[in-house]
Amino acid sequence: MALQRRQRRRRPTIADVANAAEVSTGAVSYALNGRPGVTEQTRMRILAAATELGWQPSASARALVNSRSYAVGLVMSRAPDLLESDPFFPRFLAGVERALFEADHALVLQVVGTDEAREVECYKRLAAAHRIDGAFLTDLRLNDTRFQLAERLALPVVAVGQPDSGSECQWIAPDDAAAMDHVVRHLTALHHERIAFVGGPPAYVHSRHRQKGWQAALEQAGLSPGPVAVGDFTGPGGAAATRWILSSRRRPTAIVYANDLMAIAGMTVARQLGIRIPDQLSITGFDDIPLAGHLEPALTTVREDVTTWGRLAAELLLAVIEERPATVPRLGPPQLVVRDSTAPPAV
Repeated sequence: MALQRRQRRRRPTIADVANAAEVSTGAVSYALNGRPGVTEQTRMRILAAATELGWQPSASARALVNSRSYAVGLVMSRAPDLLESDPFFPRFLAGVERALFEADHALVLQVVGTDEAREVECYKRLAAAHRIDGAFLTDLRLNDTRFQLAERLALPVVAVGQPDSGSECQWIAPDDAAAMDHVVRHLTALHHERIAFVGGPPAYVHSRHRQKGWQAALEQAGLSPGPVAVGDFTGPGGAAATRWILSSRRRPTAIVYANDLMAIAGMTVARQLGIRIPDQLSITGFDDIPLAGHLEPALTTVREDVTTWGRLAAELLLAVIEERPATVPRLGPPQLVVRDSTAPPAV
């Protein structure tokens, strides 16, 4: 009886499919991988046998046959305190995993801290061991050397963001300039003229794009850019930047932040200084994290569909890996979510 139970639980093999379809195991491999070598009638018979038996090729066997790992990589070079507080990546990874699941691929995630030498070695190790077929490049930097590294490693990559160099790498990014234009237009419509900016680390390309978008929108409105403070996309960084801006003799009437975490910290600093929001100071964020709508006052911010961004990035990377023609997908336009943290300046 125990032997019978073990036999009933035995998983079907490629040999079982071949026997049921009355073909060789090689023919089964050709049929399941869409390769030439079998007639359409034979292929349909093999697929029917595989379906009836409930057989699917194992990931290891599929990888061996096709010289593929069926995995993609994401190497994250970030400080732990920034990574644990950043709500961007959980939403981005949710979109990535949705696309990879549909394609029967896996994600290899490596967190290496801020040591660039460790980051380089991680890419080299993953590529040399054939653990990944391609990789995402996130947190793009000015003069980013990872594009040249990927080329030397013959590793297909997709950039999550717009490279600042002339790289031929495929990339997908939202329109940060349009997002900042929405923010500045909203504030100028409320008659703000002294508008400050708290940005992220200047080495990041998206920090530069957001600051340039803010500055261009102010110039378009005929206004001089207000004071600029550099944060690090964390709460403490945003708080320190806000204290510096609000210590100036001629305080701004509005502050635009490059992400919500810094904006929320800035709201706390303003309250500590006895500055009422939005009566005496308007504040805007960027990202529309879940907490943004539950603050008092609720935060005016920019919403981008980060989950869709992750899904489209994964689909694009798979197309690059498989050398399929692919049109770079366009993300939907950013949306300004107007809440209670912005109002006309006090007269």
